[in-house]
Amino acid sequence: MAEKSDKKKKKSGKSGSSEKTVAAAATTPRLREAFNETIKPALQDKFQYGSAMQVPQPTKVVINMGIGQAIQNPKALETALADLETITGQKAVPTKARKSISNFKLREGMSVGARVTLRRDRMWEFLDRFINVALPRIRDFRGVPTRLSGSGDYTLGLKDQLIFPEIDYDKVDEPQGMNVTIVTTAKTDEEGRELLSLLGMPFRRS
Repeated sequence: MAEKSDKKKKKSGKSGSSEKTVAAAATTPRLREAFNETIKPALQDKFQYGSAMQVPQPTKVVINMGIGQAIQNPKALETALADLETITGQKAVPTKARKSISNFKLREGMSVGARVTLRRDRMWEFLDRFINVALPRIRDFRGVPTRLSGSGDYTLGLKDQLIFPEIDYDKVDEPQGMNVTIVTTAKTDEEGRELLSLLGMPFRRS
């Protein structure tokens, strides 16, 4: 009887392990799978990297909102933080003023904006929604600028948060602009641009 019990435990252990593996595979972001299966080999083939470790990839996405009216209206900051959390699914943090500016009644340490930094799966999920859902919702959209930072990173300025379908239009008092920065391991703009293009970034045609 003891032997049968042990066999049952072993079988159930194997089954539980396989179920966990399947669950983990099912939660892998779609864009990350595409990167591993098709984009990474394409980049390695084009730039002839000696090692797969040299292939550039995104490492984080930083979203910044500057809230100029937060000095006189603390509620504006609360709204910006809530909007960022809704868009990204991650807690946003307020950004502080680095120095005082008397003409603007700004003191060092005052909250003047909101920021979120996304990594790993949340980064991949955001990039997928940003590239394939949010950007095409821009009015009269004709593509995004092709200029990168000079070191393979890309920053795009947005005029308002309404392009994200997670935001309820009726609850927005006024449009709030933001900057979305995609940080990559690319060493040159050419590599970074090719990476983003293969990820689906709709660059403007020259």
